[in-house]
Amino acid sequence: MAAKYDLIVIGSGPGGYVAAIRASQLGLKVGVVERAELGGICLNWGCIPTKALLKSAQVFEYINHAADYGIQVKDAKADFSAMVNRSRGVAEGMSKGIQFLFKKNKIDHLVGTGALNAPKTVDVTDEKGVTTTYQADHIIVATGGRSRELPGLPIDGTKIIGYREAMVLSKQPKDMVIVGSGAIGSEFAYFYNAVGTKVTLVEYLDTIVPVEDVEVSKQLERSFKKSGIIIKTKSEVTAVDTKGKRSKVHIKTAKGEEIIETDVVLSAVGVAANVENIGLEKRGIAMDRGRISVDDFYRTNQPDVYAIGDVIKGPWLAHVASAEGIICVEKIAGQNPEALDYQNLPGCTYCSPEIASVGYTEAAAIEAGYEIKVGKFPFSASGKASAAGSKEGFVKVIFDAKYGEWLGAHMIGANVTEIIAEVVAARKLETTGHEIIKTVHPHPTMSEAVMEAAAAAYGEVIHL
Repeated sequence: MAAKYDLIVIGSGPGGYVAAIRASQLGLKVGVVERAELGGICLNWGCIPTKALLKSAQVFEYINHAADYGIQVKDAKADFSAMVNRSRGVAEGMSKGIQFLFKKNKIDHLVGTGALNAPKTVDVTDEKGVTTTYQADHIIVATGGRSRELPGLPIDGTKIIGYREAMVLSKQPKDMVIVGSGAIGSEFAYFYNAVGTKVTLVEYLDTIVPVEDVEVSKQLERSFKKSGIIIKTKSEVTAVDTKGKRSKVHIKTAKGEEIIETDVVLSAVGVAANVENIGLEKRGIAMDRGRISVDDFYRTNQPDVYAIGDVIKGPWLAHVASAEGIICVEKIAGQNPEALDYQNLPGCTYCSPEIASVGYTEAAAIEAGYEIKVGKFPFSASGKASAAGSKEGFVKVIFDAKYGEWLGAHMIGANVTEIIAEVVAARKLETTGHEIIKTVHPHPTMSEAVMEAAAAAYGEVIHL
């Protein structure tokens, strides 16, 4: 039997490493099991490196439109390999940052694959097949997720790829079919289209980014089509023939079947939880539709085992996993944390224009029985947006007409992923629409659109 810990976390993604650091701050002796790079998918193969790629695409677009700003640039070219290399460098730097934080907080990195085989123990098997058993009073499963595979769309890593392969392709494809228009699909659609790949985006539902307010979805569709992305909604990829040099993608649309030839198919249809082969069955951990069942503070039906992040029910978002991890370990440490409010979690999509949202959509608020006031302010009326050359999009806010409760906000445009935090904080503080109207916002800024949208909801908007 090896070292004993107060807490062992299996997985070092944004849920796992944040939980470990917070636990160490609270005086617990912590070990983290990780077989790959510290930081998990988010830092190494998800959130961070994708944003680096998107920034490269954005800079390239700026250069291509430099004349709009009175600047002449000739013969700009996108160096695909250099963009990928920069992205990997950013990810590597972030992972090293987690190594530093582990040392700073005296957290042990237990290298290998973790499994639960007996109460209050974790078996860690290294790459040589050697297993070491560690004791822990508390265990958090934070093993994250991976690309979900559709039955007719098996990922082979070359012709049919997932998000991980999409970040490190050795050669830029001439064309690409992306299946699924959620955050992952839309971000890669923007990136590859911006650097010159012909992109077809296929979505089974009626609108792209289907979880968003319908007005946001329609605006992004207009923006994508304007930039040259081919969009097929109400469509389904039924088969992909990969036998030839180029793949043949069979797409069932409202008008009948189409066959598109392409270099690469990117499957972006969601996330599957990493719950296999980690001993959940041996410990009798309760599951619900492929996810680990937990209470409000992330304890499973086994008192020593907890779970956070993509392995439990909820949105597949890094910041949600981090929040869950902090709440979980504070509860373990004997504090009295507040349960997470899953109705006040921001969601962001980092394509261009960006999307950010929180709370009820207009349709969902009506369906929930609210009488609502809706305000909308277009960035075309924003002085800062005009000066920046970023007039595309709008801010839309929804209030309860009776009490002024801020029910939701939905934004599309430049930098809205930075602006949404104001709404999340205001909703947490139970701020009303009138209080937002009377809160002085700096001019000129994109954030003024939030105040103006709130004013529009109450018939007090100035700049429309």
